[in-house]
Amino acid sequence: MFKPTEIKGVIPALITPFDENEKLDLKRLENLVNWLLEKGVNGFYLTGSTGEGFLMSLEERKLVVETVVKVVNKKVPVIVHVGAISTLLSIELSKHAEEVGADAISSVPPFYWRFDNKHIKKYYEDIAASTSLPMIIYNVPLTGLMGFDFIKELSTVKNVAGIKYTAYTHQDIYKCKEQISNDFMVYSGADEMALSGIFNGADGIIGSFFTMLPDLFLDIFKYVKNNELIKAQRLQKCAVAIIDASLKYDYYAVIKESMKWMGTDAGIVRRPFINLNNEEIKAVKAELLEIANKYSDIDIALFKALR
Repeated sequence: MFKPTEIKGVIPALITPFDENEKLDLKRLENLVNWLLEKGVNGFYLTGSTGEGFLMSLEERKLVVETVVKVVNKKVPVIVHVGAISTLLSIELSKHAEEVGADAISSVPPFYWRFDNKHIKKYYEDIAASTSLPMIIYNVPLTGLMGFDFIKELSTVKNVAGIKYTAYTHQDIYKCKEQISNDFMVYSGADEMALSGIFNGADGIIGSFFTMLPDLFLDIFKYVKNNELIKAQRLQKCAVAIIDASLKYDYYAVIKESMKWMGTDAGIVRRPFINLNNEEIKAVKAELLEIANKYSDIDIALFKALR
C-alpha cells in the first residue's frame, strides 16, 4: 500500500465506460486502465464526478473499484471517491475500498440540503473513522467552496491526509503546505490551471482531461518541476484550448469519443448526459484538428489520432 506522501504526480479522475445500453463495461474499463498505465500516469481517482459515480449504483461503484485495483496490481496508487449524501452509504463504500486494496479514499462534502460546516465536519469525521485509509477531502464549486480556515479545521480530523483542491484561489495551496503541514497532501483539481497548481506547491494534479491527455499533463508536471516554465506554459495553453473546445458539449462525452480515435474505446456517457451525434463529432474533431495544427510542435496521442 502507498503512503499518502507517496501519492503524487498526474492522477486521472477516471471516466467510467458504459456500453451502448448504458451498462457498466468492465472490459473497456480494463483496456482503458492499461492504456493509461502504458502512458505513465501516476495513479487513479475512481468513481468521482468525472467517473459518473453519482449515476451508478453502489454495486456498480464497487465493481469499478475492484476491477481497477486488480488491473493496477499495486503499480500506482488508487484513490476511491466514496462521496454520497448519506454518510452510511459513504461508509459502506469506504470499507469496501479498504477491503479490496485501495490506497486512499476521498469525498465531496454532503450536498443538496446545503449542509453547514458542522454537518460537513461530522460527515468527514464519521467516514474517516470507518477505515484506516487516509482521507482526501474535496474542495469543489459544485458543492460549495470551503474557506481556508475551515480546511485547516478539517485537517485536524483523524485520518484526513490531504485535499483535492478544485478552486482557483491557488494561494491556499501553498498556505496548506505552510500552515498545516508539508505532509498534508494537496492535489490541484482545475485542469485548466494545472501549471499554477503545481507551481504553487501541489503534490499532484487530479483531473478529468488527464484520461484524454495524459502525455500532455505528464509533460506539464515534469516541466514545472524542472523549472522549465515557458515550455510548461505553452503546453498549458494548448490544454486550455482543448478543454474550451470540449466544454461546448458534455465534455465527458468528448473525452470518451476521443478515446475511440486513439484506439481505446471507452463507451458512452450515461443519461442525463448527452452523447455526441455525428455532426457534433465532425465539429469537435475539426476544432481539435485546428488546435493540433496550431500546436504542431506538441507530440501527443490525441494529435496523432486527429492528423
